[in-house]
Amino acid sequence: MQTLRSAPDYTPWTDRVLSRIPGMRPVEGPVFRRDECFAGQMALRDQLYDERAEEISALRPEGAAALDECLGVMLAELRAGGEYTVNDSEVRRPDGVVVSLSDPLEALARLVQEDVLLLEGPRGEHRLMGGTLAFPSRWSLRQKLGRNLLGIHKPVTFYPDNIAPRVQRLFDAMRAGQALWRMNWIFYPVPDHFTPAHEGTKLEKGWSETDALYLRCERQTLFRLPETGAVVFTIKTDICPIEAVPQEALEALPAALRALPPIEADYKGVEHVLPRVERVLEKLRASVQ
Repeated sequence: MQTLRSAPDYTPWTDRVLSRIPGMRPVEGPVFRRDECFAGQMALRDQLYDERAEEISALRPEGAAALDECLGVMLAELRAGGEYTVNDSEVRRPDGVVVSLSDPLEALARLVQEDVLLLEGPRGEHRLMGGTLAFPSRWSLRQKLGRNLLGIHKPVTFYPDNIAPRVQRLFDAMRAGQALWRMNWIFYPVPDHFTPAHEGTKLEKGWSETDALYLRCERQTLFRLPETGAVVFTIKTDICPIEAVPQEALEALPAALRALPPIEADYKGVEHVLPRVERVLEKLRASVQ
């Protein structure tokens, strides 16, 4: 069976999509979210795990305790939410699929829409111990395994000077019981959720005039586990065609794109994205006149 690369539905967003959050905010409510794309995204996650488990899941031996603790925290939240049926050996998801708990790493991949990554280490030296990454945005979990934060973000040219010190301070200061979140967004010419890439591979950044435009958003959360002290990083990925973004949110996008620092604008492809966004806006404005 050929692996599907995109889920069959999209999330209709409001202002949460294009909110440009310079820092982190406290999570209100559960960390793990279920939305109208649940069935499609979970079917894709199941298929990817069936066909490419070694590519989307990995764990260093020293991360086993953190994995067990993370799964316990996840199960407690899912049980409290009332939409999952949780017992000691298995979980029934809201879509009716039963997930065994015999393999904690597999359960992590099959239970929720979020990708879940585990980072451990002393102050200033948190390293990626493992987790699951079914919806990578041009990176590889196995290639990054064991790296610290700088090593993980090596291809992001503006990360070391502009972002790295703030992120490391955040990791060092994070307390157990305090979950934080931010929204990250980037544009793609395809709606694929599964877009892996190995560092060092030349990526084609060119866009043709016939390319579609999709907004890929990642709701990223961070929280520290109380027993192992590991930091859990979750990524909830949604992809939406630009035409489906509400006009009110879309109207704010050109200014947000123009305000990006040059190095970040290049990374997000603003030169190619901005004209397409403005054309969509022109059509929307003409349709309501």
